Amino acid sequence: MTDTQFTAAPAASERVRNAALYRAVWRWHFIAGLIVLPFVIILAVTGAIYLFKDEINNTAYRALRFVPVAETAALPPSQIVAAALAAHPGTLKAYAPAAAPDRSAGVSILGADGLKDVVYVNPYSAEVLGSQWDGGFAGSPAMWVVRKLHSLEYLGWFGNRLIEAAAGWMVLLTASGIYLWWPRGKGLGTVSIKASKGRPWWRDLHAVTGLYTAGFIVFLAMTGLPWSGVWGPKFYDTAYALGLGMPDGYWSNKPVSTVPVGDVVNHAPWIMENQPMPLSGAAEGVPVALDHVVQTVEARGIVPGYAVAMPNGPEGVFTASAYPDDIRGERVIHLDQYTGAVLYDAGLNDLGALGWAAEWGISIHMGQAWGLANQIVLLLACAAMVLLAVAGAVMWWKRRPAGALGVPQVPGDWRIPRTLLGMAVVAGVFFPLVGLSMLLLAAVEVAVHLRGRRVAQA
Repeated sequence: MTDTQFTAAPAASERVRNAALYRAVWRWHFIAGLIVLPFVIILAVTGAIYLFKDEINNTAYRALRFVPVAETAALPPSQIVAAALAAHPGTLKAYAPAAAPDRSAGVSILGADGLKDVVYVNPYSAEVLGSQWDGGFAGSPAMWVVRKLHSLEYLGWFGNRLIEAAAGWMVLLTASGIYLWWPRGKGLGTVSIKASKGRPWWRDLHAVTGLYTAGFIVFLAMTGLPWSGVWGPKFYDTAYALGLGMPDGYWSNKPVSTVPVGDVVNHAPWIMENQPMPLSGAAEGVPVALDHVVQTVEARGIVPGYAVAMPNGPEGVFTASAYPDDIRGERVIHLDQYTGAVLYDAGLNDLGALGWAAEWGISIHMGQAWGLANQIVLLLACAAMVLLAVAGAVMWWKRRPAGALGVPQVPGDWRIPRTLLGMAVVAGVFFPLVGLSMLLLAAVEVAVHLRGRRVAQA
């Protein structure tokens, strides 16, 4: 053999390996994209709506949420709560002072029918403005539905797992999409839509949209995962074990209940949601007045827009929590219900590095951190996700043969390239539910391959 032949052989072998890897990545990108496509659209549409929950709630329920500004001072919390209970008898669960001079106060009351409503009261006159079912942090029943759709909680734990797997796949689809887009000296990897019609136009639209929004999509997927059922707790446990999440000795050796903070307040910082509620020092006595609790937490500098949750049972505590648009003001303060003593007071700066980063990421994810600019940028990202899904679906529909799915064929050498296998293992470990779905897809791939061999030998 000549020197040229010796040089050409390894080069040809390298091209074959690269081509096999490209085909394998393309096939899995195609299959995974079709599977998660409906979930991407659900996440994008509901997320885009929820970005503007405050604006929607303030417009739809303006008569309940806004009051004329009076020159007199607001009435004491006890008087506002008494007016709400007189109009809506039941058990007081929480009190939210007016967040601004032109806003109403909110009183959460558990009725005899087992439903919890928010009664809106004019803080200057104690006039009851009306009530609605308590939608929690979502602020209204309508936004509560949007939030539940966003997380597929209507399907229970299974829906949460589906969304978690979809979020992990969104990260991998973004990475694999960039790999498939990469030029490789063949004139591919367009940065603008060059085709004028047909499937090439949809291909360019898909590629260009993904290229310019890849970072935003990965950010939204990763910052949504802390709420997931498998990845979220693992992240929390790892952050805690490294001393980078919730501070050790959260309650300073005080007795705690089995009730998590997230079950008591409308919205606690994510990293604090699953921490147990502390207990008051005594199991009986006369609880301190709500007026005293409000005065105490406001003297400690809690930001407007906070709410005070009532003690849960004779050993429970008062809990004031604030989760404002400016995440630096997030706060959770627990007070003994009989003495009014502060048992714990924590804010953003009390968290470790990973906890701090997670809180910032979640705040940005919900469009809170930087006001309207934050909302508009993420709205465009959500629109891009829908566009990517639609373009991908159209490309598949246009390329599929009649009566077939049109899945890219398994290469003649159907073995998984080692590079792809290594990446799949790493991704599966980091995203456990993605790893599980990969195994299911691989099992289907093997079954299809073996069936094809049997058909060919028949």
